[in-house]
Amino acid sequence: MNFIRTRLAQSIRTILIAFTCAILIFSTAFPALAGGKTAPTSPTKGEAPLNDIIDKSEDVLQNGVPSLEQVQKEANKGINEVQGSADMDKMSRPDNSRKAVSIEERIKTGLEKAEGKN
Repeated sequence: MNFIRTRLAQSIRTILIAFTCAILIFSTAFPALAGGKTAPTSPTKGEAPLNDIIDKSEDVLQNGVPSLEQVQKEANKGINEVQGSADMDKMSRPDNSRKAVSIEERIKTGLEKAEGKN
C-alpha cells in the first residue's frame, strides 16, 4: 500500500513538473499570443509622416533656427511641435477617458491625504 502511494505521488509530481515546464516554454516561445490578435499594419503607412519630418528637417537646415514665435505656432497645431497631431485620438486624456485623473487632481488628492483631510 505504501509503495502505491509513493508511486502515485511521484507520478503526480512528474506530471506537475512537466506541465510547469510546458507552460514556461510556451510563454517564452509565443509571447505575442498574450496580446490577442491585432490587425497587421501596412509597411508604407509610416512613410508619409516620415517624409514630412524629413522635409521639415531640410527646411531648418536651409533656413536656420526658427524663431520662438514660429516654434510656438507649430507647437499649437497639435500635441507638440515634433509630434503635431499624430495619434492624438489614440492618447488617453481626462477629457476622453472616464477613469483618467489629471496630474492636478492627483497632486490635490495627495496633499489632502498628507494633511489628513481625506
